[in-house]
Amino acid sequence: MSRPFRRITPFLWFDTQAEDAAQFYTAIFPNSRINAVNHHSAASAQASGRPQGSVMTVDFELDGERVTGMNGGPVVAFNHAISLVVHCKDQAEIDYYWARLSAGGDAQFQACGWLKDKYGLSWQVCPDDIDELVKNPGSVAALMHMTKIDIAAMKAAAT
Repeated sequence: MSRPFRRITPFLWFDTQAEDAAQFYTAIFPNSRINAVNHHSAASAQASGRPQGSVMTVDFELDGERVTGMNGGPVVAFNHAISLVVHCKDQAEIDYYWARLSAGGDAQFQACGWLKDKYGLSWQVCPDDIDELVKNPGSVAALMHMTKIDIAAMKAAAT
């Protein structure tokens, strides 16, 4: 099946959980699916030190956006220096994505709409109009005290 060309796509390095993560993410987002699961051949297993037949990469789509997950081992771990942003049309969507993406995640770095999922990947769950909201100092002050974003509270704090 031919998919539209995307110049830039996320490529996510997991230890051994790329397929599990792809299944987790595609269950959360609409218009999502796993396109291909590629396993290590004898040659790639030897080169990488990974077991032959184990999952090497997973090609999947999240709401139509292509993503690749790779099982690269424990050498590299996610950190909050990069995150995926989920733009939400309203508070109900923020609540939905926040609850699902944060399930089993690390609460240590949950602030201003950021969260870490159970794989350590950082996400920002925010309203579509976040750029407008943060133009107001009162809204920004309110945001600084939030974990999950509360649109009504940000609007009420606008000065």
